[in-house]
Amino acid sequence: MTSSKLGGKRKRTGFLLFLFSASFSLLVIGMICSLKWGTVSLSWTTLFEALTYRGHEKEHLYVQTLRLPRALTACLVGMQLALAGLLTQLLTRNPLASPHVFGINAGAALAVVCGLVTFANFSLPASIGFAFCGAAAGAALVWSLAGSGEKAYVRLALAGITIHFFLSALTEGMIILNQNSSETMIFWLVGSLSRAGWTNVRILLPFFASGLLLFALLLPSFRLLLMDDELAAGLGGRLRFIRAVGMLLVIALAGSAVALCGPIGFVCLIVPHIARALTGSRSLYVVAPLTGLLGAALLLFADFVSRFIAFPYESPAGIVTAAIGAPFFIYLARRQGGGSR
Repeated sequence: MTSSKLGGKRKRTGFLLFLFSASFSLLVIGMICSLKWGTVSLSWTTLFEALTYRGHEKEHLYVQTLRLPRALTACLVGMQLALAGLLTQLLTRNPLASPHVFGINAGAALAVVCGLVTFANFSLPASIGFAFCGAAAGAALVWSLAGSGEKAYVRLALAGITIHFFLSALTEGMIILNQNSSETMIFWLVGSLSRAGWTNVRILLPFFASGLLLFALLLPSFRLLLMDDELAAGLGGRLRFIRAVGMLLVIALAGSAVALCGPIGFVCLIVPHIARALTGSRSLYVVAPLTGLLGAALLLFADFVSRFIAFPYESPAGIVTAAIGAPFFIYLARRQGGGSR
């Protein structure tokens, strides 16, 4: 009996090691594809020289100043969005939830559109500031409407959906009323990494590092969100404080990502489900790191594929994630509905 349990545990550990190794390998392959192929295909020698900064030709500079920061931005944004989605589903106890529920994407989009309409020379730092403030304001509005107390997570989801549609309607109205800037607005709203540079990486890194550190430190507390409120409170959990900190963490992770690359859809929703399905576990110590790896890999490949949709022109990466995520969302909705029945 004991030997069989030990054998099962070893098999489980071996499977998880294989799963994490495969996910990391997928991330590396996505990085290589993103650096090597695009509107200009590079040789392996040129790519190696560019990454080791041994050459200063046009091709080397193309990798160093455009493709490398773009790939790194895709990794950071994908990981942040995936972890934000996982945390959103924990906070709301809704498997179909994403940062849309907190009004983050809609708030950021409305703020950036307002900036594009109001100011003629709307710079990248200004758009980042506007988007982050809009994301925080949208989340604060949803949180204030949800209140606290018993079943607060239910009211949070309902308030979030209402605010999301309200802010999205305002955004669409401003786009219709300002046709001159509509192309730029729509391209940003779909979600794109085409303008990512080293400035984006430098801006994202503080949010990325601090967000991941806080997520790791609070992982034991977030596990209480998997329990009933009464049981978690009986174990000494301060649920109101945990949800408030979780809310701030979602704003930091998703808000900063949306501010730079637009509201890239479905990464927040589908990646946590894929991680749970692959591991067959609800343990956050297993699901959370795998979610981050898969989120980075998914956005890397989505950005890579988006380069060839209308080649040689760029397409938003949000088109690819939506094409993958929409059928997956329908599948999840039908499965949840079937389970409830």
